[in-house]
Amino acid sequence: MLPYDKIKFISDADLSAKLIRLKESLVAMDKIAVAYSGGVDSTFLLKIAYDLLRNKAIGIYVDSPLQPQREKQEAIEVAQLIQAEIYIINLNPLSKPDFKRNPDNRCYFCKGYIFDEILKTATAKGYQNVVDGSNHDDTGDYRPGKKALMERKIGSPLQEVGLTKEEIRFLSKEYDLPTWNKDAYACLASRIPYDVEITSERLNQIDKAEQLLRSKGYRDVRARYYGDEVRIEVRQDQVKKLQQEVKHKDMLKAIIRTGFTRVYIEPLGYQQGNLNKWDKK
Repeated sequence: MLPYDKIKFISDADLSAKLIRLKESLVAMDKIAVAYSGGVDSTFLLKIAYDLLRNKAIGIYVDSPLQPQREKQEAIEVAQLIQAEIYIINLNPLSKPDFKRNPDNRCYFCKGYIFDEILKTATAKGYQNVVDGSNHDDTGDYRPGKKALMERKIGSPLQEVGLTKEEIRFLSKEYDLPTWNKDAYACLASRIPYDVEITSERLNQIDKAEQLLRSKGYRDVRARYYGDEVRIEVRQDQVKKLQQEVKHKDMLKAIIRTGFTRVYIEPLGYQQGNLNKWDKK
């Protein structure tokens, strides 16, 4: 993630054209339900949709064991700031055996289940068009969940107009959204290697480790689950600091108290899709 003052390289003309196309596509849909997570992308999408369509744009937030409760509260607060109405639905993907056994296409089963329920809620509220916050950069990683969205005709307007993550951060800053500099986020299940069963206990263990590191000021935190070992990723410029801290017993003991007995720190720092790389070794 680049600081705001480092992303001024973005072409004003190109960015303006993308924003115009985005607004035109949203207006053409007339009524929109945004699959809203409170992250950088879906927050920006909900903001633009609400500014254009007012009460014809809503957000639908899925509350599940796959994300920390702090994410829910932050999402509610940001939606209140935007003034958009959101609906919260409680779902448990762990109730789905195809997802829980954790095959390499786990996201297909999870997204299918979640978006079936989002579609039901949207339809009940009178919203036929459901969109998500996928962006152009998401086309570069292994994302089996995209197939589930395509099967259900879920639109991805940010991706369709070619907006990248950094462009969305830049525009979010321009729109005074507090999420413009928010860490990249993916569900807690993405920390568990394929074919290792996803359980609530493992998700809680991962969450505790990540919350600990965030409380110490670390960014872009990932606590990858490898049985007794946790493989930690943080922002690249914070790796050396974490390596030094873990050498001290207090920090190491704090991590071990989350349930792991061995700690590995990824020297290259956080990288999108890193677990996919390890799984393929």
